[in-house]
Amino acid sequence: MEIKEIWFEGEFLFGRGDDNIVYKQSLLWYPELLEASEEQRVDYRFGFEGIHWPMLGVDVSFESFEYDDAIPTPLQAFFMNHKEINISGFGKVSGINPTLIRDYVNGFKKPSAKRVLEIQEAVQNLGKVYSEVDFRTSDPD
Repeated sequence: MEIKEIWFEGEFLFGRGDDNIVYKQSLLWYPELLEASEEQRVDYRFGFEGIHWPMLGVDVSFESFEYDDAIPTPLQAFFMNHKEINISGFGKVSGINPTLIRDYVNGFKKPSAKRVLEIQEAVQNLGKVYSEVDFRTSDPD
């Protein structure tokens, strides 16, 4: 399949294939495109295997339009939207292998329902720790 036409709507990239089917992908997979200006988004080139945005250095393969995970899972979206969370550090405090978490976020592996709940609980526990932080100092006088 080859994409012949593309357009953006909200947080999605749409493409019409040579089979006349409309495909879509979440722009969360492509943060540079999500944050790009209209000028940057319209500056693209079709290649043999995909679409290239030279101003952004972004490539989207035609094949990726057919992936089952066009929209990130809630777990993937959380980590994609919260780049301030270092997955290695999070893995250490949660007791979950960081490589495994990366594989879940990148879609290389799918977590079980039990594992999703473990990760969610670890995120919520981390939130509790952060919400209890108090940087005020008491005045000794």
